[in-house]
Amino acid sequence: MKLAIPNHPFKAYLFDCDGTIADSMPLHFVAWSKALREWECAFAEEQFYAWGGRPVDEIIRALNEAQGLHMPVDEVMQRKEALFIDMLPQLQGVPEVLEHIEHSYGKIPFAVVSGGPRHSVEASLNTLGIRDRFELLVCAGEYAKGKPHPEPFLKAASLLNIAPEDCLVFEDADPGIAAAEAAGMQWVKIDSPMVRAAR
Repeated sequence: MKLAIPNHPFKAYLFDCDGTIADSMPLHFVAWSKALREWECAFAEEQFYAWGGRPVDEIIRALNEAQGLHMPVDEVMQRKEALFIDMLPQLQGVPEVLEHIEHSYGKIPFAVVSGGPRHSVEASLNTLGIRDRFELLVCAGEYAKGKPHPEPFLKAASLLNIAPEDCLVFEDADPGIAAAEAAGMQWVKIDSPMVRAAR
């Protein structure tokens, strides 16, 4: 299935990573579940997908507040990321996105704009063999306000020296789409694994 691209002479493509390029959300959910179980913290799958695109540390703080817990943010974050990295050999890409990347590569610049830490994003891209396709990564810890705030996408546009309205965003999660809209960018919604499986 090909992606439906809006009709506009875009000058850059900005991709989310997890759930957009990499079909990694099921693996991330397993990693979250294992890490949080060690602290008796509940994290429903529906909530996990609804919070897609939020930085890992922000999710842990929100879970602490919601459940009256005191999980050490850095420790849980490192544990969750380590569990995800262990599962990377299972990682696959989202087929229609990979197809579009290969078709469009070299025509306009690509960037990844992610709520994940840089080492995790680079590990996913390297596993898929496409790290060299992206001239810019903007990852968690490299901006003050994460999605749904527009800052991550606006930072990528600024670093590429391209006007926001000339950037097209590829996103799977509602916070990322809200961030794209707030940045004045058009977007393409990538279906979740459940939707793709039902097609």
